Amino acid sequence: MSVTSTTIISTSEPLWRVRLRLAWRSLRGGWMIFRENPVGLIGLGLILFFVLMAVAHPILMATVWPFAVYDPFIGYDREIIVHPSPPTWAPNAATEITSLAPLHPLRHILGTDPLGRDVLSQLMYSTQSEFALGIMAALVTVMVSTTLGAITAYYGGLIDMIFMRIADVMIMLPFIALMIVLSAMFDFQMLHLAVVYGILVGFGGNSVVIKSQALTIKVRAYIEAARVAGGNDFHIIFTHLVPNLLPLSFLFMMITVTNAIFIEAVLSFFGLINIRMSWGIMIQITQTAGYLLASWKYWYLMFPAGLSISLLCSAFYLVGRALDEVVNPRLRKR
Repeated sequence: MSVTSTTIISTSEPLWRVRLRLAWRSLRGGWMIFRENPVGLIGLGLILFFVLMAVAHPILMATVWPFAVYDPFIGYDREIIVHPSPPTWAPNAATEITSLAPLHPLRHILGTDPLGRDVLSQLMYSTQSEFALGIMAALVTVMVSTTLGAITAYYGGLIDMIFMRIADVMIMLPFIALMIVLSAMFDFQMLHLAVVYGILVGFGGNSVVIKSQALTIKVRAYIEAARVAGGNDFHIIFTHLVPNLLPLSFLFMMITVTNAIFIEAVLSFFGLINIRMSWGIMIQITQTAGYLLASWKYWYLMFPAGLSISLLCSAFYLVGRALDEVVNPRLRKR
């Protein structure tokens, strides 16, 4: 009986190349499952749309948009700015925050904010910081929760009891209120918020779920074979346990990105985070100027930022729902 050449693995082939081929095969199989889910494709399309917005802003600033007019921080269009009277429901609004430009199809597609800065430029610039925050927070969460879940599942006993009680406390705490208190006590910038949020979430419910998955991996035959072959605890945890937990960890990564963006918007609205521009700050400026209650008349002051927060959070959630079918075979359509 002949054996085809495609089924033969050369013993001289480097191990890293074999692992790379197996990883690529697994990735391709996961993509085949993912693309059958229209919900995941919609979420992925929304994410790509916001990626294009983030990439397009510096290109437009360097080629098309004049810096003095479209800079998201100090931009000001002197040609078409109008100065309406302050809203009647905000008699104490600052007099200098009344520089609004109407919608202009050529110069200001989404108008300007109360300080005369282009809303579309602010929206596109803020997309960069939102992506940076979400991805950094998600990576920190994945590292903390995966390592913690693997260690507690492997050792058990006192270590398991201590870290699981910490996880119980983190689950019980009102998270938004906790982040508001911490941001009021410390000078949070974007990186600080991502790290603190990632650590707190990593010690929370994510580690409990990942630990449960790690317990099912711990009792498998290849773990015992690695122990009998002389593998130490570090080798078994980070060579066998953690790699098999990463698919589930990346599923939680999508949810972490969604929550991190939402938390940043809340903290920015209350002025509790030290960043120059974000979607939450755009809404906060509208509220400070007294135009928040006139959202229908001045819809371009709040609606683009609010819709962007909702769409980006929804996009990562939809991708997470689709990835759930990839990670969990029981959810796949037969």
